[in-house]
Amino acid sequence: MTSEQTATPPEPADLGGPPQKSMTIGAVCKGLAQEFPDISISKIRYLEDQKLLNPRRTPGGYRLYTPSDVVRLRTILRLQRDEFLPLRVIRQELASGRARDSDGAVASAATTAAVGKRKRRASVSVQDGGAMYALEDVLEETRADPALVKELEDYGVVKGELRAGTHYYDETEREIIGAVTELARYGVGGRNLRVFRSSADREAALLQQILAPALRSRNPERRKEALEALENLAAVATHLKHLLLIRDLRKVAGRT
Repeated sequence: MTSEQTATPPEPADLGGPPQKSMTIGAVCKGLAQEFPDISISKIRYLEDQKLLNPRRTPGGYRLYTPSDVVRLRTILRLQRDEFLPLRVIRQELASGRARDSDGAVASAATTAAVGKRKRRASVSVQDGGAMYALEDVLEETRADPALVKELEDYGVVKGELRAGTHYYDETEREIIGAVTELARYGVGGRNLRVFRSSADREAALLQQILAPALRSRNPERRKEALEALENLAAVATHLKHLLLIRDLRKVAGRT
């Protein structure tokens, strides 16, 4: 447990406190735990590392979150959980104002719920990997260990692309590296991720089998429809996998 979790900076407040006061990261984590059981202090810090949150700091280095910071965090977590949006898309959502109200504040729960009613296929893109990032930039943004990235390549979790002697990774692979870096804090290494890779390969093969004829079509319109269907199926499959995982973890928690 870090000093930031145990020590109390001046004038913290929990989620039910006066709106003008700020909260410690521990209080924020505790206040959101009921809605987001998998929330953790390290996850909040990771979102900060990804430039999605920007809490102010006390002279002693403590993070203090304002109520608007907490609403922004709740919006991010809901977009991750309910729409399976990658951080790149969430960043765009927040920047575009879709998750903000008329005063510029982050949207309320009702607004976020409305955003969540959009078709799931919009939250999973299989047609565009986004921008490419040099290894140096990926390491700086995710704070990943270079040895871990090499291990991920060795196990086929990420591939990257070599250009003029520099490795580049697309947006999805960058987020994979960031997620694995988070898992690495709990002792999960590249070799442990083979189960995730094997599961993803099997799911991809199943979806490909379902839509193979349409995906191979020379008719541009039919192929476009097949790609949209593939994205929709991917989102549904992701949601199903999430539900199955939560069900099994509840069984584990019940045995402890």
